[in-house]
Amino acid sequence: MNKTIMRKLLALLLAVSLLCGSACAVQAIVIPQNVKNVILLIGDGMGENSLEWTKEAQGVSLFMDTLPYQGYSKTNSLSGLTDSAAGATALSCGLRAFNSNLCECAARVYGHGVVFFNYLNVSEVAKSIGKKAGVVTSDLNTGATPAGFSAHTFRRDQDVDITDQQLAGDLDLIWAHASGLVTPERCAEANWQFADSFESLQALPAGARSFAALNTEIEYAESEAPLSELTTLAIEQLDNDAGFFLMVEGAHIDKNSHGNNAEGMMRAVLEFDKAVENAVEFAKRDGNTIVIVTADHETGGITRDEESGEFVYTSDYHTNVDVPLRLFGSDALVKDGKHVKNVMVGRFIAKQLGYTGRFPQATFNFGFLGELIDALVQHAKEQTAVAA
Repeated sequence: MNKTIMRKLLALLLAVSLLCGSACAVQAIVIPQNVKNVILLIGDGMGENSLEWTKEAQGVSLFMDTLPYQGYSKTNSLSGLTDSAAGATALSCGLRAFNSNLCECAARVYGHGVVFFNYLNVSEVAKSIGKKAGVVTSDLNTGATPAGFSAHTFRRDQDVDITDQQLAGDLDLIWAHASGLVTPERCAEANWQFADSFESLQALPAGARSFAALNTEIEYAESEAPLSELTTLAIEQLDNDAGFFLMVEGAHIDKNSHGNNAEGMMRAVLEFDKAVENAVEFAKRDGNTIVIVTADHETGGITRDEESGEFVYTSDYHTNVDVPLRLFGSDALVKDGKHVKNVMVGRFIAKQLGYTGRFPQATFNFGFLGELIDALVQHAKEQTAVAA
């Protein structure tokens, strides 16, 4: 790489870092604790028309339609049209990021990460104030959404780094589809109880710290470990006098919509809706729990065809339409029919958990220039090796 190109790249990255800095500079929020528990349920890829199509085609009503406070979330990332990593980061950290970033604001330079800011997420907030925290997903433990609440990486496909951070972290439970990276031996070394089936989860002692690698489709009602039942079991495990934060992701709304598989998408919506119902039923009994239901983005561009009057897919990827945002237990986040930025979800969660520190919190990485130089040097070595 010649010096002119290097100077231009450096100037560009400096400009990006300054831009991100201005975007991340948010006034500290201090609020007294006012609830004990917060449960966030994320329907990955779930747009309003995902719900409408399901209701119409299946002839059913959805429990989430009964939640008292209903609005919409805006989903754009710093890259524009968001991916699941930036979407999860916004929801967990209250700050936007570039696509593929997980709880960081970072650039990719010739495959190497240059991190400008590290973000604090709501799982870390919960743990810092003595609450429990957990993640349940029908995706792999390394999926973008669960990773957005349990790891910090510049690129969402850093599966080994994500798993290492999760195992070394202090969450109280992470339950996911098996990725092959989580083993009984690794869990024992990191003081996790390992589970590989729904039965082994049911057999856990109350309050056990557990990592589940489930070798089953955990999205649907007929599966061995339905998402709705995992949600109930996770709540039972996390419930304690100090309170907890739980994130539950239904991943297959998105996965099926990427393939324009309407039947699979609807099955996933129905099971996710049961998970929402189970969370709200706990909240009603508990009397001190807020439940939030939303999505990271819409997938499939589901619209109603003007000629046939039927819902159809118009895309196999994400769109930037606003997604549902529904609550039980508080009207402070969104008023009926209103639209708010997705970053407000993370900020709201930190408030409701009673966090009195600074949130959102973006810590500047003073070593980013070193990371940039390392990336350029490594690239130069690779180019030299290729030329040789």
